Amino acid sequence: MRRSPEEVRAQLCALGRYIRGLVGEARGPDMAAVARTTAADTIYAVDAVADDALLGWFEDHWHGVRVVSEGLDDAVEVGGTPEWTVIVDTIDGTRGLMYDKRPAWCLAAAAPAEGTLADLVAAAMTELPTVKQGWADQLSGSRGDGLTAEREDLQRGVREPLDVRPSAATDLEHSFSGVAKFFLPGKPALASLEAELFRRLGCRHVFDDEYLSTGGQIHELITGRDRFVADLRPLVEPDALACHPYDVCTALLLEESGGVVTDPWGRPLDVPLDIVTPVAWAGYANRELAEWIGPVLAELVDGLSR
Repeated sequence: MRRSPEEVRAQLCALGRYIRGLVGEARGPDMAAVARTTAADTIYAVDAVADDALLGWFEDHWHGVRVVSEGLDDAVEVGGTPEWTVIVDTIDGTRGLMYDKRPAWCLAAAAPAEGTLADLVAAAMTELPTVKQGWADQLSGSRGDGLTAEREDLQRGVREPLDVRPSAATDLEHSFSGVAKFFLPGKPALASLEAELFRRLGCRHVFDDEYLSTGGQIHELITGRDRFVADLRPLVEPDALACHPYDVCTALLLEESGGVVTDPWGRPLDVPLDIVTPVAWAGYANRELAEWIGPVLAELVDGLSR
């Protein structure tokens, strides 16, 4: 019998908690060692711990699934003809986590077997905490049913509801907002575009705090910490490391919380559920910000190709 969206959401949450446990047990001084390189990204030692256990979890808990993940060279079918495609980033934000600078996230989402990003019916993002954290958040939801947010006491294993919502502000003054420019390739062009964007919007006081994790950026928008984020890396350096579908698979949760996710031109964001497609996207805390910022961003993005 086909699982309901709520059952899928619950399974994605269970997967996230499993990965969180594995990562917590594997913490050590060699987390930053390079384990291997795939078509999608560099796989560090801490990534490998989670990636190597992923298919085993599906074998034990969820059949009839096509699994797509950064740590797999190709999609893998588990337990017969797939009813679902589940796309997973076992650790999004590896570079911050492996140096214990900032939490990372396990991201997972599900669509009908041949679906794309626009067809996702459920998603979950599970916080992978730093060593000193005593709590970890998990956000999840199914399309049309809103957001479920919980915070777990990691010592007692007790989960409690968490009240989160995006900012209702309609300007960017005295806010954290910006354009992702994580790596050296493309940084000058992205910084220049960001400065021009804020100039045209008339912004004077905007704070910069780049979370080197797409899931982390989405979390900051959902929880009201950031008001606007754009990741335009594929548009300035096509061959550089970029966001991929597994990185942005929990954008559904921002939409379910009342935020807005689009491509850089303001169109609905839709890409194949694979590990290689480069993704450029923009996220807004609310519809008013999207309608204000989006047209200016689109005009500047069009200028990149001139």
